[in-house]
Amino acid sequence: MPDKSKPISATTGQVPAMLLAAGRGERMRPLTDHTPKPLLRVQGRPLLEWHLRALAAAGVTQAVINTAWLEEQVSAHFSDHFAIQGNAGEHKQLSISYSHEGRDFGAALETAGAIARALPLLGPVFWLAAGDVFAPDFAFAAAEVQRFAASGHLAHLWLVPNPAHHPRGDFGLSPAGLALNLPPQDPAPRYTYSTIALLRAELFTPPWCDIPPGNPAGVAAPLAPLLRRAMDQHRVSAALYTGRWTDVGTPERLAALNELADSGTKTAAP
Repeated sequence: MPDKSKPISATTGQVPAMLLAAGRGERMRPLTDHTPKPLLRVQGRPLLEWHLRALAAAGVTQAVINTAWLEEQVSAHFSDHFAIQGNAGEHKQLSISYSHEGRDFGAALETAGAIARALPLLGPVFWLAAGDVFAPDFAFAAAEVQRFAASGHLAHLWLVPNPAHHPRGDFGLSPAGLALNLPPQDPAPRYTYSTIALLRAELFTPPWCDIPPGNPAGVAAPLAPLLRRAMDQHRVSAALYTGRWTDVGTPERLAALNELADSGTKTAAP
């Protein structure tokens, strides 16, 4: 895989983004039997398009999408670029690269494996977002990139109040803004990881991660263990996000979002 990584843009203050779009979407069946979950329509647009629009509006110019299940549909739909008209009438465009895990390895590589595979296409700092999450109010702000890049942290996570289907949450949050790997018996509040984050490429090197750069063997590995190791060393910051957020993990949740649109409360997009 050629090295096309980019540092922080001097023009926009932005970094590349990785969008996770490789999963099978078992809980969404039968909707995902013939359509990959990121292409299911939410309020009139493919789910993944909401992230692409927000990224382009924020000045991000490069996105990497990993694919596996029905991956040819994703790349055929979005091709190699995505463009919008900005609020001031300017033309904003994202270039899109793909990490084809299905073609190269026969299956999805999970989150850490996918990021390690795509790392040569990213940079020292990059955005991460899952393609099956609807977060129309989230702004991929350049100011957050600058703050994170200046910190010594390996990751910055956006946490959300626990949804009904995940009442125990994932991580704690300290008053100083650190994500906490709380032991199971700890009574402190936990919040749910939104799947939106800023990450440093260093997180995918030893001692945090043992997958070689570019993941040539196609090792499948989750992200949470890496984050927990870094949390234990006070290297992960976090913030609570209270905007609209839905893990579109079931047909019922998808239907509920589209019912909002049908009732006249359709979300505006940039």
